[in-house]
Parts: sequence; C-alpha cells; structure tokens
Amino acid sequence: MARNRLWARLNGAVEALDEPPATPLFAVDLDAFDANAADLVRRAGGTPIRVASKSLRVPALLRRALAHDGFHGILAYSLREALWLHDQGVSDDIVVAYPCVDRAALASLIGSPSAAAAITLMVDDTAHLELIDSLRASKAVPVRVALDVDAGLRMGSQHIGPKRSPLHDSHDVLRLARAVVARNGFRLVGLMSYEGQVAGVPDDVPGQRAKSLVVRRLKAASMSQLKARRLGITQKVADVAELEFVNAGGSGSVEATVADPAVTEVAAGSGLLVPTLFDHYQAFVPRPAAFYGVPVVRRPGPQLVTVAGGGYTASGAVGADRAPTPWAPPGLHLTSLEGAGEVQTPLTGHPASLLQVGDLVWFRHAKSGELFEHGNVVHLLAGDAFIDVVPTYRGAGQAFG
Repeated sequence: MARNRLWARLNGAVEALDEPPATPLFAVDLDAFDANAADLVRRAGGTPIRVASKSLRVPALLRRALAHDGFHGILAYSLREALWLHDQGVSDDIVVAYPCVDRAALASLIGSPSAAAAITLMVDDTAHLELIDSLRASKAVPVRVALDVDAGLRMGSQHIGPKRSPLHDSHDVLRLARAVVARNGFRLVGLMSYEGQVAGVPDDVPGQRAKSLVVRRLKAASMSQLKARRLGITQKVADVAELEFVNAGGSGSVEATVADPAVTEVAAGSGLLVPTLFDHYQAFVPRPAAFYGVPVVRRPGPQLVTVAGGGYTASGAVGADRAPTPWAPPGLHLTSLEGAGEVQTPLTGHPASLLQVGDLVWFRHAKSGELFEHGNVVHLLAGDAFIDVVPTYRGAGQAFG
C-alpha cells in the first residue's frame, strides 16, 4: 500500500539522520513533486505555467519548479514577497496576484528600476493607480500593471466564484485599461482572470456522486461563459495596449483553461504539493508531496494515541475539509470532540495499538503552502533519504501575511 510505503520511507529517512530532528518535521517528497510538475506540463499542452508562490512558500521549491521545462515566472501573493524573491534572484518575472496598498512596499518598488522592470502589480480600480502616484515625486521609473478581471459565473442575479475584482463586463475593463494607458508612469502589460470556481473545487468526491455531477456541470457552464467573455475583453484591451500575457486558471483547471485561445499562460502551485483539498478531481491523479510528522506523546487507550500539536487548520470556509489529515500510518482519524489541536491531537484507529511513545505520525495539510508558515525548515526526501534541508519563508526571516 502506497501510504505504508511512504510511512516506511519517511521513518527510515528520519532514523538515518545524524541527529534527532526537531518536531514537527516538515517534509517534501521530491519524487512526487517532480512527477506532479511533469504532469502539470503535460496537462498544459505547451502553454507556459506561472508558479503560484502562495502554494509553496519555500524558495528552493520555487527554484525547483522553475527549473522544469514548461514553467516560467512567479505569481506572487504579496508585493513584499515579490521584492524579496527578486532580490534573492529567484525570478525576474513576477506578477503580484492581488492589489497592493502597502505604502512602504510600493515606495520600494518605484525606487528600484530593476525591481520595477521585473514585477507587475495587479489593479482593478483607479484608486490603486492614485495611491502609487501619491508616493512618487518622479515618474521616470514606469510601473508595470495588469488588470484583474472577475472570472465568476453569472446566472441571473447569482455570482458563482471568488469575490475578487469589480471588473466583469468588457466596457468596465476597457475603461480602466484606457485610464492606465492615459496616465503617465504606468505600463499596462497583462490581464488576469482566476476561475476559482473551476480550479479550486473538487468534482469527483467519493460518496458525493450527485453533487460532483452538479459541480462538473457548473464548471462547464462557467468555462463556456468565461471563454466568450475573456476573448472579447482581451481583443478590446489589445486595441489600447500591447499585452505581454493573459493569465488564468489554477492547478484544478489546467486543461479547461489552456483550451481558451485568449489565455497565454496558466497559474499553478497546489498541483505541485497536492494538499488534501486537491485529492478528488477528474482531471488528474493526486500524488501527495508535502507532509509533517509529529510524535506520539501519550497512549490514553488501546486504540487511542495523542500526538504533540499538529493542529494546522487551513484558511477558507470553516468545515471538516479544512482540517489536517492523519496520513501515515493509514487508518488513524481525528476525534470528533477535539479535532486537531494546537498542543495535542488525539487519534483513533487500529494503528494506534502499534504505535509507541516517540513514534512519528505523518499528516497532510488541507491547503498548499500554508503548512510552511508553521516551520523554519523543510526536509527534502528523494528515494528513501533526506538529501537536503532548506528554509521556508519563515526560516529565512520573512513573513508576508
């Protein structure tokens, strides 16, 4: 069984370390990571993939992804993060996926010609442009910007999808595009439209056949509506600015997104580590690559053990799917009353009778990238051994919340 083999590989790699590691121990299986990267490239069918840094948050893993043919550039989630990644030489092509109102970070950008040439800001309102202008005495350094276009599905008065940009109709987008072009000191270089209702929603969940069918139909309707709208928007904006890229999609929508002729690149990040929220998609077979190990510290009963900490709950709508999952050995479960706790997590199931105090239990997180906000280093597993230990953002002294 794959999970038992994983348990043996991880435990064997820990035992081979010269010194006992601190726990929780964060690990990434490079064999799975590289296989996932290759699969994303296959699914993209020649369309370049921009790495979503929010889903990794480990510079060494960002570099590893970018080293694969088919990947180029980073989709960052923070301007401070983008500035740091540029300064570290990780990439000279970084798009910040969300509007920024961090005055200090914006001042750093407009004060650095090299950073301003490498980093593209996301805007969806003239207020974003006005804020930037209020911070600079000179417009000698042009600021690269892209427009964030709402990619939600509209059905009558209903809006299905992430509540992001106010730009939906082509005339709204074109109005802001013209405002950017007319304003000295800015360059309009791209468009972005993230169809999260397609990329981020499982559509083949065991035991939920009817719901999964409805989700797949909504996804199909969403992509059909978006394809027509995105093409019209792109054509109109191209009349007023020379676009370098049209970014869209995510790990769960790669095939559907690249089928849109208006799209020039697709974003992906979660598909490299495959957290539990990405386990049940028709489009691809998950290869989990990120884990964390916590030790057994108590044995309250014959089929009950308690591990130290482990309560890393994912962001998003509150629900059971945001909790971490005990993964190896297989067969362990969280308890309904305590769940995953900050200082201790009880686990039930038949493997508990085999576990001794000090043994490691390995978990998977629900959401990619967020896991590594909790640790300073990640152990990189290749085959049956840890071949390197690398810093996370936190381990490098960085916090981009």
